[in-house]
Amino acid sequence: MRSRIVVLITALALALVLSACSSGSSPSPSAVAPVAGAAPASLTIYGASSLKAVLARAQTAYQAANPGTTITISTDSSSALETKIEQGAPADVFLSADTANPQKLVDQGLAAGALTTFAGNLLTVIVPTANPAAIQTPADLARAGIKIITCGDTVPIAKYAAQLVANLARQPGYPADFVAKYTANIASKEDNVAAVVSKIELGEGDAGIVYVTDARTSTKVTTVAVPNGANVSATYSGVVVKASANVAAAQAFLTWFAGPDGQAILASFGFLPPS
Repeated sequence: MRSRIVVLITALALALVLSACSSGSSPSPSAVAPVAGAAPASLTIYGASSLKAVLARAQTAYQAANPGTTITISTDSSSALETKIEQGAPADVFLSADTANPQKLVDQGLAAGALTTFAGNLLTVIVPTANPAAIQTPADLARAGIKIITCGDTVPIAKYAAQLVANLARQPGYPADFVAKYTANIASKEDNVAAVVSKIELGEGDAGIVYVTDARTSTKVTTVAVPNGANVSATYSGVVVKASANVAAAQAFLTWFAGPDGQAILASFGFLPPS
């Protein structure tokens, strides 16, 4: 009898030990899974000004998924950021509103690998909400006295806008000298697309050509539809900066940003999938 009691006690004790071990090894359901390959690091992300709101949300999401990682965001025109990197500015990832500027870094041996495309965008015409110049169609951008706000010639939005204007000039109903009249109406050239939006919001210009996503983030402008056949597709791409002190962590962020999580954030602001 005594031996049977000992056996029962031993079996019960073993069961309790196994149960405790099992419960202790179960992962917490609230634990956040880190991004694969992303060791804790401090990263500086240079991004086109049209990505400012996107990057603010991406910063929060990525840091939450990777405890110990800190991200600093710096935005400006893609061309200005590319120049800063050329001059040795300490950036880890460069996210551009085009492919030309990241490709410059690749061609100069300043990028760690090839560029990665991560988003698309379209263009639209914005006017102040009150629309004092009564602009109804893009054809009105060639009307005498219209003040157009644009960017410097090297800024991607200015290049895309020039393509759009050339396309509009070939549309039925547009004057043959549409490009010349549009160009004559340019009142100022700003540093980046965010500055264009700001000037239109303040009523310091009658119209500007910006990305569709920029128009969506402002409550002080309204849009003038661009004919589908004339619109221009913008392709966004990025690279890891070769001089980064955290190339592996930078690549992990770029891969994440171009992947499903980053795409979901981009889509929520109206960006299109990369083509």
